[in-house]
Amino acid sequence: MKLYWYAGCSTCKKARKHLGGRDVTVVELKTDPPTAAELADLHGRSGLPLKKFFNVAGQSYRGGGFKDRIGSMTDQDKYEALVADSMLIKRPILDLGDRVLVGFKEADWP
Repeated sequence: MKLYWYAGCSTCKKARKHLGGRDVTVVELKTDPPTAAELADLHGRSGLPLKKFFNVAGQSYRGGGFKDRIGSMTDQDKYEALVADSMLIKRPILDLGDRVLVGFKEADWP
């Protein structure tokens, strides 16, 4: 398992606590964000629309005007925006290998 998180995020802390002592590789999104190719891979395995990878409640999303422009962006534009500002990335992300979970919902997490 690989957990992409932001240490200052209370939801991420809940997710990490939920995972307990399991063998989890932790990746800090702010200092070690995934590449566009890694995001594309995570997105593909998640089965979710790419918009779900955006932290729509965050300052970067609101300040960047993404609400008005995300609909006209290509997937590549979206990946590049997420890589350019990792605070745009919805968190936490849990990579289970065969599937990817975005956001923490305790009932859905292993």
